[in-house]
Amino acid sequence: MRRSPQLMIAFIIVIFTMVSYLGNRTNNEFTGKVQHLAMTTDQEIAVGLQSAPQIAAQYGGESRDASAVAKVQQVGERLLSRAIKQTPYRFQFHLLADRKTINAFALPGGQVFITEALLRKLHTEGELAGVLGHEMGHVVGRHGAQQLAKQQLTQGLVGAAGVASYDPDNPGRSMATGQMAQLVASTINMKFGRDDELESDKLGVRFLAQAGYDPRAMIGVMKTLQAAGGGGRQPEFFSTHPNPENRIAHIQAAIEQEFSSGIPTGLEP
Repeated sequence: MRRSPQLMIAFIIVIFTMVSYLGNRTNNEFTGKVQHLAMTTDQEIAVGLQSAPQIAAQYGGESRDASAVAKVQQVGERLLSRAIKQTPYRFQFHLLADRKTINAFALPGGQVFITEALLRKLHTEGELAGVLGHEMGHVVGRHGAQQLAKQQLTQGLVGAAGVASYDPDNPGRSMATGQMAQLVASTINMKFGRDDELESDKLGVRFLAQAGYDPRAMIGVMKTLQAAGGGGRQPEFFSTHPNPENRIAHIQAAIEQEFSSGIPTGLEP
């Protein structure tokens, strides 16, 4: 009886969290999937534009290599005009000055970044297109807004579990229950992150071919990342990014699925 108010509050938190999550749903034209989102398109764009300068500063700012900057923008615009076409997102392509960190990423709304360190590792224009196409896949896949919605869902459920399990006579037990719930929530969200990476790889395969590049260039990118990673990576299960060797198999499967009659001829490597 003493814990009845706690259970009622926890129940209300669960209902509110579930209604908020399930009520925000939309069909994604690029993936064909139903998504639950925590931001509108305009909010995604605003978040990306606001965050871009600060993120760029963490990687030494924008590159001063004019020819390399022009190449990144040229390939990005080619993907945008031939593959993405009509989109509400304001895509901008940034080459970052960092020559040590091999990385590429995208912010919600269309801000796409690649470091000089990664660009210098790539061998062909098609591989650069593969990197940018993958990151553009995150944007049109709305993975940022989707991840935020899932985090809000799991945080709400974890909060409800903490309220329901709290025992003032045994706070240690309550803390252990809350920590277990948090571990479960974190594991779920990391799995969603890996799924997003694989979905972006699949979108990248499609975008490359539509823009006139050989989609097998993405396999070359993965081999580059695999070589750069070396040994000692943490197990894939506890990483938001699948190991490159596992992504290669998924990319090959995506190519076979997208081009069941064979890859078109005349594509650039």
